[in-house]
Amino acid sequence: MGIVNVKILTEIKTKNMLYDFSKLKNKAKEVEEWLKKEYTGVRTGMAAPALLDSVVVESYGSRMGIKEMASVSIEDARSLRVSPWDSSQIASIEKSITLANLGVSIRADEKGLRVLFPELTTERRTALVKVANNKLEEARISLRTARDEVLSEIQKKEREGEMGEDDKFRLKTEMQKIIDDASGKLEAIAVKKDKEIMS
Repeated sequence: MGIVNVKILTEIKTKNMLYDFSKLKNKAKEVEEWLKKEYTGVRTGMAAPALLDSVVVESYGSRMGIKEMASVSIEDARSLRVSPWDSSQIASIEKSITLANLGVSIRADEKGLRVLFPELTTERRTALVKVANNKLEEARISLRTARDEVLSEIQKKEREGEMGEDDKFRLKTEMQKIIDDASGKLEAIAVKKDKEIMS
């Protein structure tokens, strides 16, 4: 191999070693898997614990999510069982679910609450789409946070003289391509879920 070829290969290798995007790629994959997993909880026409994730309960003078106060499990295809750690909180949880207007009915008993899911009405489908959209937004925020971290690391490397301005722009372009690709995958998952809910 000629000296020129070795020099070119060394330059390419050096350029590629300026920043390792494997952490970002792993994070993008993680976010995608998280969204898929969350969407399995948004079951159309069936009891979906994820529907209660957005419900906030006034309790002990503060605002808490239901999952912080109770276990939520699927009792059967159309009902959830909410079992508070503290039975004195049953009324507060019931009130919060009612106020959240999720299109479900609630029955309290000595063990906690039974949340009953009706047949899918237009209102119910709309509530599920809202849950799905909230999950998508959470995934987008995770992705943006990961992108901002990488961007700040690249800018730090340039400031400290580890790379030139051209390298910085090249790496930013490469980073954006990874983010755009990941965002596209998230959007595709969300579109599929929306169709499933509305059909």
